[in-house]
Amino acid sequence: MYSVCLTKRHLKKTMNIEQVIASIRDVEDFPKPGILFKDITTAMKDAEVLRFIADSLYDEYKDKGITKVVGVESRGFVLGSILAYKLGAGFVLLRKPGKLPAETYKVDYDLEYGSDSLEIHKDSITDDDVVLLHDDLLATGGSANAALKLLKKFSHNPVYVSFLIELTFLNGRKRLEAAKEIHSLIQF
Repeated sequence: MYSVCLTKRHLKKTMNIEQVIASIRDVEDFPKPGILFKDITTAMKDAEVLRFIADSLYDEYKDKGITKVVGVESRGFVLGSILAYKLGAGFVLLRKPGKLPAETYKVDYDLEYGSDSLEIHKDSITDDDVVLLHDDLLATGGSANAALKLLKKFSHNPVYVSFLIELTFLNGRKRLEAAKEIHSLIQF
């Protein structure tokens, strides 16, 4: 016979998307004046919110045959690696220049507040991989479009694209024509 002792810490809260949205902090004028930054660190620090987000994204992709999840530096690493684990897939890093130790492909791109570059190891994706690209936020689509360009260097297989947040008023989705499917859990 087993007995179970439940404390407040072990009781599961009922979570919904409105609570997730409420847990995301707005930071004005970051990283430069005029930008309203959606800070997901306040959502990630709550175990129940993190679990809800991860489970919701997993439910979206569990039947798509994903073999590799590609996370965009750096906030895309958090949920990307969780998704890879839950999907039974490998995890691949898309990093800023000079951070990966082996041969890489590189692409430069423009941001809504500057320019940047991304790199990926040349041996990270195979022709038969089904890829899910994940990042925390879709704004103008610059980094996601650059990531798709990098992934197309490996094969012409379709790439699913996932975001925690989409800023719909910036129309970033229009730049992602190469994606098989685009999903964002939250839209602002």
